[in-house]
Amino acid sequence: MLLKFIITLSSVFLFFGCSKSEELPKDEIKETFTNPVWNGADPWMLKQGDNYIYCFSINNGIAVSRSKLLTERNTAEYIWRAPASGWNKACVWAPEIHFIDGHWYVYYAAGESGPPFVHQRTGVLRSKTDDVFSDYVDMGMLNTGDDPTDISKNIWAIDMTVFEHQGKLYAIWSGWLEQMDTDATPQHLFIQEMENPYTLKGKRVLLSSPEKSWETGGPLNLNEGPEVLKHDDQVFIVYSCRESWLKEYRQGMLQLNSPNADPVDPLSWTKKGPVFEGNNSVYGVGHVSFVKSPDGTEDWIIYHSKKSTESGWDRDVRMQPFNWNTDGTPHFGKAIQAGEPLNRPSGEVEIEQNQTK
Repeated sequence: MLLKFIITLSSVFLFFGCSKSEELPKDEIKETFTNPVWNGADPWMLKQGDNYIYCFSINNGIAVSRSKLLTERNTAEYIWRAPASGWNKACVWAPEIHFIDGHWYVYYAAGESGPPFVHQRTGVLRSKTDDVFSDYVDMGMLNTGDDPTDISKNIWAIDMTVFEHQGKLYAIWSGWLEQMDTDATPQHLFIQEMENPYTLKGKRVLLSSPEKSWETGGPLNLNEGPEVLKHDDQVFIVYSCRESWLKEYRQGMLQLNSPNADPVDPLSWTKKGPVFEGNNSVYGVGHVSFVKSPDGTEDWIIYHSKKSTESGWDRDVRMQPFNWNTDGTPHFGKAIQAGEPLNRPSGEVEIEQNQTK
């Protein structure tokens, strides 16, 4: 009985001792992270206020997540699923979400069938409110062809992005010179002014073709995935070239020659590259987006890379900081290998510390 009593008292002491939460060790908040951050491809992220909005395609639909942390993607919610019939019922690719005049607009590529992927066109969704998780209205297909009056003559188009410059809105996308019956067709970058966020204005203009030695040489020459990067009064278009399914996939750049240059004039842009590419440890870097760190002091590039050197589209998402050259152009540096510790984006640790208080 005495032994039993002693054991019982010990159990009670241990129970109450462990019940005091302030005496338990708290989980350590890590100050570093490693790539890759998650699976996926064609990463599109933007920062609105204190939130990072991440938009991606999944299971023939489009999903969005919102997080205070750049390196942590919260649970995502579907904002749109492809219809059972119509021009956009299949092959939903590379959506981007932009906040314009109080609404969220999503630009995405889709087709009526595939492969072969010869039916891809660009569509637009618009949120009903300023909440990124609100209901969305399908605003239809954009006319990315050469005849603004006849959408039946529309031409293949993917990877659309939009940007504002000098009070005007512009769209840039990857497309074909003419509609073809094979997806083994070279891709070019086109630009066009917009009448509003869901209507193109005038005619498309050929902005860039794969012609430099560093954007050619494989089985299919591509310019795709254009993304706009601004710094002070300079404007850049960073785009993907070479083949998306090969380890040689890389980034080129167009630089607007001056702040007052006409973006729709191809002569207003100077091509440079490659500005970011893979190496012996990181393969096929592509389809980038850009955000500031939580405290706004750092610039980060978000991109996908191939998981192996084998041909295909098995990819994951990575991120790393970049800086600027003395002439104001971006310096992306070397693609950092998986598993190498990186300091978390500036201000992120403090946010997590406040969340745990």
